Amino acid sequence: EVQLVESGGGLVQAGGSLRLSCAASGITFDNSAIGWVRQAPGKEREGISCISNSAGITNYADSVKGRFTISSDNAKNTVYLQMNSLKPEDTAVYYCTLGCALIGPRIISFGSWGQGTQVTVSS
Repeated sequence: EVQLVESGGGLVQAGGSLRLSCAASGITFDNSAIGWVRQAPGKEREGISCISNSAGITNYADSVKGRFTISSDNAKNTVYLQMNSLKPEDTAVYYCTLGCALIGPRIISFGSWGQGTQVTVSS
């Protein structure tokens, strides 16, 4: 059974940092592509980052490029999202997803999702 468990969300002031974790099980982690998607109230779901653990390729949405960094620890089957210079508009529930790809200008996620972790950035 595929399981993705996010953690690391919380409340932070604008300009601060958070690191999200996504612990994966039930998958062949080394061959996987894992992404991060966020959903803010009243806004469209947004794919913000994707990492191919087999190819070592990372992709970012323009909205987070230069501020967020995705990485993975294959020994721990865990993907991280380091979020720096946070802005109030980054407030959302963040989900990790199994399966993602950069299609045109957008990061598309597909497959299993975690339960999400709330990130709130105060101004």
